Amino acid sequence: MGYDVIGDVHGCTSELHTLFSAMGYARKQQSFAHPDGRVPVFLGDITDRGPHSMDMIQLVHDMVVQQQKAHYVPGNHCDKLYRYFLGNNVQVRHGLETTVEEYRKLSQSEQHLVRKQFMELYEQAPLYLELHDANTIVAHAGIKEHYIGRYDRKVRSFVLYGDVTGKFYADGRPVRRDWAQQYKGSRWIVYGHTPVMEPRTIHKTINIDTGCVFGNKLTAFRLPEEKAISVPSKQPFVVEKFQYFD
Repeated sequence: MGYDVIGDVHGCTSELHTLFSAMGYARKQQSFAHPDGRVPVFLGDITDRGPHSMDMIQLVHDMVVQQQKAHYVPGNHCDKLYRYFLGNNVQVRHGLETTVEEYRKLSQSEQHLVRKQFMELYEQAPLYLELHDANTIVAHAGIKEHYIGRYDRKVRSFVLYGDVTGKFYADGRPVRRDWAQQYKGSRWIVYGHTPVMEPRTIHKTINIDTGCVFGNKLTAFRLPEEKAISVPSKQPFVVEKFQYFD
């Protein structure tokens, strides 16, 4: 089976539609399907910061939950939105404010539907996805080899937020370890979370968050072809949001 793992969309639906078209998908009503039965896999962080988070929730819910023609794993922004919808006291910033602004503009019935769709999507999602026939693990911020098969709090934190050090850059971004350098496994680890200018392959890991919402591009990793495909972003370019490695 063919899979197309799609990096962090962050509400950039126009770019997602362009990426689907570039990969040979056809639009069917409000959804997308590939003539060869390829399966899209959303890598988390489908909302926040970008212009169309409500549309993303509806599209991904339709493809994953209603049609069962796609997969989805949550990211840290998804986790925060879920806690917001639960009524928890979360800080509405770092991108969540754009989603909340969109949400509050909806009618009460529309709010009820979107909230229900997102919570249903999130609650049925695996923490990370094992694609056995593609010898691949899909995890939002990555996963260490010895964590695979575990779902405890430590692994959950790593998968959603990355290998954080507890330190922060001057702009508030957390300092993360470059865990991929130590990965020696035989399975592909496809992840995102940390924006990079180009898809970054280290051993059998690939970071496909190419910062679409920050003006660079939206990327998918195709399996079993092991090929990345990208389309340009329509958003303003914000250079300081990207991680550069030595």
